[in-house]
Amino acid sequence: MAVDAARLAYRKWRLTPAPKRAEILFRAAELLVKRKEGFSRDMTREMGKVLAESRGDIQEAIDMTYYMAGEGRRLFGQTTPSELPDKFAMSVRQPIGVCGLITPWNFPMAIPSWKIMPALVCGNTVVLKPAEDTPLSSYNLVETLSEAGIPPGVVNLVSGGGSGAGAPLAKHKGVPVLSFTGSTTTGRIIAEKCAPDFKHYCLEMGGKNIILVMDDANLDLAIDGAIWGGFGTAGQRCTAASRIAVHKSVCKEFVARLVERARKLKIGNGLDPAVEMGPVINEQQLDTVMSYVEIGKNEGANLLTGGRRLEAGEFRKGWFHEPTVFGECDPKMRIAQEEIFGPVVSVIPVDSLEQGIEVANGVAYGLSASIYTRNVNGAFAAIQDLYTGIVYVNAPTIGAETHLPFGGTKQTGNGHREAAVAAIDFFTEWKSVYIDHSDKLQRAQIDNN
Repeated sequence: MAVDAARLAYRKWRLTPAPKRAEILFRAAELLVKRKEGFSRDMTREMGKVLAESRGDIQEAIDMTYYMAGEGRRLFGQTTPSELPDKFAMSVRQPIGVCGLITPWNFPMAIPSWKIMPALVCGNTVVLKPAEDTPLSSYNLVETLSEAGIPPGVVNLVSGGGSGAGAPLAKHKGVPVLSFTGSTTTGRIIAEKCAPDFKHYCLEMGGKNIILVMDDANLDLAIDGAIWGGFGTAGQRCTAASRIAVHKSVCKEFVARLVERARKLKIGNGLDPAVEMGPVINEQQLDTVMSYVEIGKNEGANLLTGGRRLEAGEFRKGWFHEPTVFGECDPKMRIAQEEIFGPVVSVIPVDSLEQGIEVANGVAYGLSASIYTRNVNGAFAAIQDLYTGIVYVNAPTIGAETHLPFGGTKQTGNGHREAAVAAIDFFTEWKSVYIDHSDKLQRAQIDNN
């Protein structure tokens, strides 16, 4: 039913002038600004991250909606001289149709906005399937778009699990475009379902991101970045810094200070302004985190702090896990190779920048990496040699902005990018147009040799 509604609405929506489509998005952004605080509190109650992070999530949706509203007057093509006389050549963008959007629970409004807004401004219609853990935030976004003037059927929300809602959406023959954010395992299944019909599909998947801390780094800044990168959103970000490669000459001091800071983090209800880290999303994810802690111990990593579920007192009614730091990790250990998606950080000593880059690139993923250094030559060497979609210098692995492409290499994605003009590229097809006003047959290269 949702796909049928989207297909019917597409007939008129694709013919609505792009600037008019954009005006609706602008109104939606204005409404999101007014409702930011209420939506933020809904989000914290729904998925647990601290209120400041929920506000950031809503702000990202606001930013993306404003940005894509601006693109309504910038869906540029190209004009180019023809190789023949009295002939005009240009290219234009065209929408594709119904877009199936499958989004995760960790950014339940920001990530849907990354997909919905460019799809809409390009003239497509959408069917959104949010994560079953966080339907409310996606409902709030869709309801806001409706109130801003999006016509019926243009944006459709379908709740449910992966097998009951996500898989049917991915293989539906009336959905030529599929955009997915989630695990690499599920992304592979999505790709298999899309391939037989040659659908357009964008996969934004896992990460095993690294912070490189060099011997000349500002350690105060690096510690701040490591704490935020490793334990923000309880480590439940695709860009979380779950590995830290530290130059051996500063490793002892860095680790001691990192452990001290991790132990002092206040954990609890995200609605409490004093809380710095909330729970993980559900019991299954908590079990995964706890299993990786045991894997790390069995591999011989040195558990420096954390490693336990919090169950006493206020923690009895939630899935809380201590911020956890492993030291003296070998880069080939599973805890340093596999995505955990929880508050677990592995520290890997390295002898040099070159070794750090080798460690950084030695995983199956390639989303985000960062380096802390005061050496401009080293910073640019890292920018050049880190095989990731995102690189930060003197900042953690999280903090992407809406006007630059977001995505990664290797098993992080399939080559497409979210946000910025890259999203416009994914949600449109190019059409080349030739207008011959010579009033005679011209056969291109045949008549031009």
